[in-house]
Amino acid sequence: MASRNGESPQSGPLELKDVLVIKTTDDQERDFEVVGLIQDEEKNSYAVCYCEASDEFVVTDSGGELIADEDLAQEILDDFTAFAEEAAPPKEG
Repeated sequence: MASRNGESPQSGPLELKDVLVIKTTDDQERDFEVVGLIQDEEKNSYAVCYCEASDEFVVTDSGGELIADEDLAQEILDDFTAFAEEAAPPKEG
């Protein structure tokens, strides 16, 4: 299911593997796939989205709106990254 900036075709919160199409400040559109869902202590839900083409992450609320607070977005992304590293299988070497 795809969603574009300012449009919400889906009827509920984002789910893993949903795709958001985000228009950048330089007028390009990039596909961001939901790769993680995070909930904080206050029960606020966030989606961590990744664009493979630009190797870039963004953080949205559960409805797909970008998080304007950069510090909050970075904290959510850091928590997601730490969790993903812990959950990853050990590397053989």
